[in-house]
Amino acid sequence: MTDLKLFNSLTRSLEVFESVHANEARVYSCGPTVYNYPHIGNMRAYVFADTLGRVLSYKGYKLTHVINITDVGHLTDDADAGEDKMEKMAAEKAQSIWDIARHYTEAYWADVKALNIRQPAKWSIATDYVPQMIEFAKSIADKHCYELDSGLYFDTSTVARYGALARAQTDEGEGRIEAVEGKRHAADFAIWRKTPTGENRQMEWDSPWGRGAPGWHLECSVMSGDLLGFPFDIHTGGIDHREIHHPNEIAQNQARTCSDHSGARFWMHNNFLVERTGKMSKSAGEFLRVQLLIDKGFHPLAYRLMCLQAHYRSELEFSWDGLQAAFTRLKRMVMAVAPVKEAVSASEVTDQRLTELFARFDAAVSDDLNTAIALTALEEAIALKKIDLGQKLLAIAQMDAVLGLDLLKVKRADLRVRPKSAVISEAEIETALAARKEARAAKDFAKSDAIRDDLIAKGVEVMDGDPLGWDWKIEV
Repeated sequence: MTDLKLFNSLTRSLEVFESVHANEARVYSCGPTVYNYPHIGNMRAYVFADTLGRVLSYKGYKLTHVINITDVGHLTDDADAGEDKMEKMAAEKAQSIWDIARHYTEAYWADVKALNIRQPAKWSIATDYVPQMIEFAKSIADKHCYELDSGLYFDTSTVARYGALARAQTDEGEGRIEAVEGKRHAADFAIWRKTPTGENRQMEWDSPWGRGAPGWHLECSVMSGDLLGFPFDIHTGGIDHREIHHPNEIAQNQARTCSDHSGARFWMHNNFLVERTGKMSKSAGEFLRVQLLIDKGFHPLAYRLMCLQAHYRSELEFSWDGLQAAFTRLKRMVMAVAPVKEAVSASEVTDQRLTELFARFDAAVSDDLNTAIALTALEEAIALKKIDLGQKLLAIAQMDAVLGLDLLKVKRADLRVRPKSAVISEAEIETALAARKEARAAKDFAKSDAIRDDLIAKGVEVMDGDPLGWDWKIEV
């Protein structure tokens, strides 16, 4: 196999991956703040992290992947300013903050399942680790922190090369940081936030610095170190975390370990999903969710494929046409794989054409997860003719295990375009189409047209001569 090279945001360069512990890969991914539904841009980060984990497994590493659930401490501005997101949503909904957290955590997990994202070794829930957060803060407070009326703050001047990950080491480069009276430096951030006098929080704990709640950045340092140990291999997140959240984690990790080590050897970040209509913003009240794609009749794996078509470090523009194109590509693969599913899998791949495609596939995923090229190798393997079906099945299974498109399980019927708003059942559509086929065979074109027009009135587009043989779709 080709050496696995990954882009390390710390060095802004490709580096050969060598694990801290022999034959193990320990990965921590920043998970969601469960104050609202995740949008599809949020979910791109987890498709990326899942792909990374699948590649590490394919390369033979025993994977330990941790994803956190933030249910406390994350403010409405990632730069440590504003209201607590969880408290704010609980107040708006007039619900218990614990109920809010449970509801949106389950919604996130539903999206994880829909996108065929593998379960991590551990879902770490922030509120389960508050005692450990307090002990962590106590261990670094004397040398690295100072107390203000509003809480305990980390002095960023006490660690080496603060902000190196973001490449923003000046006050001007940290312009998004909250201005708090008494802070020594603009980049200093809260480790512990005291509950203001006269306020009541649903989530608060006693600490040496007063009753309150942990800072958002503290959570990930504590959970990653507790579950994976310092140093561990890879920390992932969206590119927005590269500017503030992750530099603050690194500062805490350096303080905790009394070293210049960042906590993780590799810091990896996926780029943004761009949507031009503005419906990616949760603050707008309406935003693009995985469930919306499903409700419009798209299989969620079409969105996973859309993500895989672009490199994770590139911006990906979302459009309905782009999603439709990915959906059509997925359909073609599912149809082409169908005849192979009944074959008895071979024990190994020896056919030269397949081994050459495997070499290309391996080189692609080893080159910083170049899934776009890996996809073409998979499609070429699927398209091969006059080849042992058992070997072909094994090759497809091994490649798809990395890409996660579930090609050997998804059926053609799963990919029918039938949105939630449809007023006609699939069985009724099939019955009408069978009657129309009989009418066309009998050259009763008046009846054929009448059936077609009735289906159109109910939102069903009859696709005569569809090259994919899909026959119909319901307009979305």
